[in-house]
Amino acid sequence: MKKILISIVVMVAIGGAIAWSQRVDIILALAINKTQQKYADIAATRDIPWQSGPTAANSAEGDQPPNIILIVADDLGYNDISTFGGGLQGLETPSIDRLATEGAVFNQSYSGASTCAPSRAMMMTGRYPTRTGFEFTPTPPGMIKTVMAVTEGMDDGGPPSFYDEAMELSQPPYQRKGLPASEVTIAEILKEAGYYTAHIGKWHLGRENGMAPHQQGFEDSLLMQSGLYLPEDDPNVVNAKLSFDAIDQFLWAGMAYAASYNSGDKDPFKPGGYLTDYWTEESIKVIKANKQRPFFLYLAHWGPHTPLQATREDYDALSHIKPHRKRVYAGMIRAVDRSVGRILDTLEAEGIADNTVVVFTSDNGGAGYIGIPNVNSPFRGFKITMFEGGLRVPMFVKWPARIPAGTSVDAPVAHIDMMPTLAAAAGAPQPDGVAIDGVNLLTLATGDGVENWERETLFWQNGHYQVVRHGDWKLQVNDRPTDGLKKWLYDLASDPTEQNNLAASRPDKLDELSALLAEHQANSRGPLYPAVLQTAVLVDKTKAEKYVEGDEYVYTPN
Repeated sequence: MKKILISIVVMVAIGGAIAWSQRVDIILALAINKTQQKYADIAATRDIPWQSGPTAANSAEGDQPPNIILIVADDLGYNDISTFGGGLQGLETPSIDRLATEGAVFNQSYSGASTCAPSRAMMMTGRYPTRTGFEFTPTPPGMIKTVMAVTEGMDDGGPPSFYDEAMELSQPPYQRKGLPASEVTIAEILKEAGYYTAHIGKWHLGRENGMAPHQQGFEDSLLMQSGLYLPEDDPNVVNAKLSFDAIDQFLWAGMAYAASYNSGDKDPFKPGGYLTDYWTEESIKVIKANKQRPFFLYLAHWGPHTPLQATREDYDALSHIKPHRKRVYAGMIRAVDRSVGRILDTLEAEGIADNTVVVFTSDNGGAGYIGIPNVNSPFRGFKITMFEGGLRVPMFVKWPARIPAGTSVDAPVAHIDMMPTLAAAAGAPQPDGVAIDGVNLLTLATGDGVENWERETLFWQNGHYQVVRHGDWKLQVNDRPTDGLKKWLYDLASDPTEQNNLAASRPDKLDELSALLAEHQANSRGPLYPAVLQTAVLVDKTKAEKYVEGDEYVYTPN
């Protein structure tokens, strides 16, 4: 009997050890099973009943307010496009380059935040998160817990991250973590001004309680219900999985190929093709159906965000790009560039290009977790950091009727300027009783009143990670979970790539910018919900590279 008991104990111990060693596979398998259950009854592709405008214009062309199209890429690196002389190892982006050449290029343009959702909220409202409370990026159920478990299993030797599961469980569900319904969006402003408003693609600002796009001013919304570009086994897709990135592993396990229309999380159906191309096709339908009345189209692409999936056609066209994941990523950017070109061509063909404002930007800088260096070159840092690489984004505005081709603007601008700029283009008033932090950029783009430009200061805030740019000086502060306050002070005029930290040698500038941060923070309403995660992010290395003692990193809350 004693030998039997010993054998049982040994077997249990061995089984436990195997289960522990395979816990990552078990956790991901559970996530896959949950996803399959959630989308078990996903419907077939359906036609979207976009609204149609009149068959003839109600006013003379010169009297009609401009159409407005806002195109936002996701995680597009500053160096991913050829406009700035970059491009991924021979990848050209001729359509994005064309848009830039035919309009205004803002040479110092910034995202609203170093992650997607707060940046998008600022584009919609023109308000800092210190006013809206929307400081963090909502994550799907189980994502943080799964990512933390997978990261622990990898044990890459880097600085630890910290997760408070109890705090997360006490917060609202994912669908209700969003931009408060009380906030006024640019869609609401333009709808009130007589525009037809349509949203296509990503939203990430809530799906319930008045937060969904079709509840925040968009009359029609074709929503990215989940984030696969095509089913993983589709014959037309080429996938690149990232074994070194826990987020990527969760996305493959937790995402499906699904869209929805004006319904939040209800009634999902299969998209009609590779997401980037499908959303472009639907955008063209919106343009053609509403060309005789003012319309606002928000085309929020998912590309080139992970999971890395390119069409086989795009992949095959880039055989000179190595390694495999970089080639897939480049194929995704090629699809985004094709989308921009098709939109511009449609406007020309329909005869409405001159009176249409087209804006192109990205929600934040390129991500280090894809394992591709130099996506934000020449700048330091990646998405999730607030070094220039995490914040610098393209911002191009084309409006042939008002903006001369080849316009170049050097003044620092940011996503908070999007809402007041688009409202001004439409001749629509800003909302009464609402403090707007952004400013109208048309004075810079058209040259009218550029001599009166006065704005000197921009702010970024993600919990305890806070940044101010005043003139050409930039200060970052962060106090967790390290002891004491870490400070990075740079003179961007002489050091745009942030190589020389002057926090110790320029106490005068440090005090000046610290006072500005303190004043900004003193008026903050605080976040809508507290951060549950503190993530250590390397500044100068991608996720594919090993951490070495002495490598610089920053802790970002979410």
